[in-house]
Amino acid sequence: MATTVFDRKKTFHRAVLFGIAFVLAGRYMFWRITDTVAPPGWTFDFLASWSLLFFEAAALVGSLSAFVMLSRTRDRSAEATANLSWWEPGPPPKVAILIATYNEELEVLERTIVGALALRHPHKEVFILDDGRRAWLRDYCERMGVRYVTRPDNAGAKAGNMNHALKLLDSSPLPPPDFVAVLDADFVPHRGFISRTLALFADPKVGLVQTPQHFFNSDPIQHNLGLSRSYPDEQRFFFDHMQAARDAWGIAFCCGTSSVARFSALKEIGWFSTDSVTEDFMVTLVLQNAGWDTAYLNEPLTEGLAPEGLKEYVTQRARWCLGMMQIARSKVGPFSSNGLRLRDRWSVIDSVLYWTTTFPFRLAALIYPLFYWYASITVVDATVPDVIRYFGTYYVWVLIALNFVTLGVVMPVLTDVSQMLGAIPISRAAFVGLSRPKGHPFKVTAKGGDRSQVTVQWALLAPFAVVLALTLIGLVLGIFSDRFAFYDAGDGKAIVLFWTLYNVVVLCFTILVCIELPRRERHVADSPERAVVLTNDLPDQEVWLVGLAQDRVRVRGADLPVGTKGYLRIREVGDVEFLALATTSDGARLSLHPTEEQHTALLERFYTDGEAPGVLNVRLAALFEGLSRRLSFNDDRR
Repeated sequence: MATTVFDRKKTFHRAVLFGIAFVLAGRYMFWRITDTVAPPGWTFDFLASWSLLFFEAAALVGSLSAFVMLSRTRDRSAEATANLSWWEPGPPPKVAILIATYNEELEVLERTIVGALALRHPHKEVFILDDGRRAWLRDYCERMGVRYVTRPDNAGAKAGNMNHALKLLDSSPLPPPDFVAVLDADFVPHRGFISRTLALFADPKVGLVQTPQHFFNSDPIQHNLGLSRSYPDEQRFFFDHMQAARDAWGIAFCCGTSSVARFSALKEIGWFSTDSVTEDFMVTLVLQNAGWDTAYLNEPLTEGLAPEGLKEYVTQRARWCLGMMQIARSKVGPFSSNGLRLRDRWSVIDSVLYWTTTFPFRLAALIYPLFYWYASITVVDATVPDVIRYFGTYYVWVLIALNFVTLGVVMPVLTDVSQMLGAIPISRAAFVGLSRPKGHPFKVTAKGGDRSQVTVQWALLAPFAVVLALTLIGLVLGIFSDRFAFYDAGDGKAIVLFWTLYNVVVLCFTILVCIELPRRERHVADSPERAVVLTNDLPDQEVWLVGLAQDRVRVRGADLPVGTKGYLRIREVGDVEFLALATTSDGARLSLHPTEEQHTALLERFYTDGEAPGVLNVRLAALFEGLSRRLSFNDDRR
């Protein structure tokens, strides 16, 4: 019904939705302050109830800031289409493609290099910036015809690596590039990445264009809960919706990979800053301080490798948090004397609020119910009807508004799990970064490696297991013993009971995510397609390819005994040698043995064409099916 009344692309309609959320949030917080906390006094009830209120109010301020941002959105696709080849009748601009690397495997790097070489833009050069100084990578680059660059040390981490290359280009006797594209070592550009992003530089004020990051593999939450095909990756809300909203306010920011910058703009600001471990957000602020704008093109023009391990996933987000705190304390911080606009200062404050309030509040929501069960302290003194009236209406409306503007990305419980996983290290990084912003090393997010075994992340799991045990013990004692939680709390006990049971569910799923399942492959073609099986002993068979990967495939409609050898004719790849590994109810599983040229063609097929990989919105039926299969430990990925 909402879609018949509201249009998610219209600012007025979005503003009404989030304006109502704003009013309901204010109503809820007024009730919390006036009716639900303990009276002033040096009592544990007072300290507990008011400290929880502080955490909640701080998190609510961050939410209100996000509501204001989400009241607008911008889509630049039409602008990009209208300005393709804006430089004509002159020659196409020269583009340098920088791929910084440190310890990635060839399997990770080769697809990025192949994708960069496959870009349609004619005037480009690919640079591999190797801070690992690896001879095998130098030889591979020479074979592929790309520039290999190293430096004497690793000063400044990724930003220092790129700055070294930019200075080499600037001091070269050849003309420098007009634009610089930045790709992480594990991000593959689609063929139109350069042409679409360059179109927005028709505006001479634009210094940088950022595009969204999409992932061809599942993140740890999706994978370990069996939701790879039913629940979007954790970054979809930010890249598909929040960045587009920020762009409408003129405060979209660089996210490193999948971006293109004007070379002259980078030179003007002294290249990338090394004052933060998140040089990407900082370069946006420094550019804006110099009068350059950042534009956001919300199109799937690259796809990369999401952190496959939970430890790497959490480390990455803690680094983002630390970098934001460093920026807040830097010369382009919101309270420093600089030339930033008011909205740019708001942009930084909003990000700081997100990191410093969301995750501590998530931890507080776990801990505070224990005060009731073990010490008879009521942290929220309220009746059930009032909770429904004030909190319930606010919460339900926010879910409706968020899922309306995002077309269904926000999911209760799972959203809490994603925040819970990194809550401890992120909260620590937030306050360490604010109090001591300098002297922190850059921690690379490890990609690739062996993921063939079940791995339990005990260090991450242990705190949640302890809190779950305390919660369950307190719950049992509180229900069956009057020596712990008192019985005269009335509705207050019912509220804490529901709150506790919700925490049990969140903790159980969080612990389940900490048990990492094996991964068989990193990319699978989703759509079946026709192919032909060629063998010496059997007539040619037309088959369907299902689950095409780089080194294996399942075919439907083929009669191939185990051990059969032959060739599989694949569109745009050719005749690929195969060996039949197993028979299935409707066909067979084959291992592929492509030549080097066919391997390159397969990489291009997988990563450089097509739409956004993965799942963009929640698919409820498939989600519940995946969760039930995971909870029953019936998961065919083993």
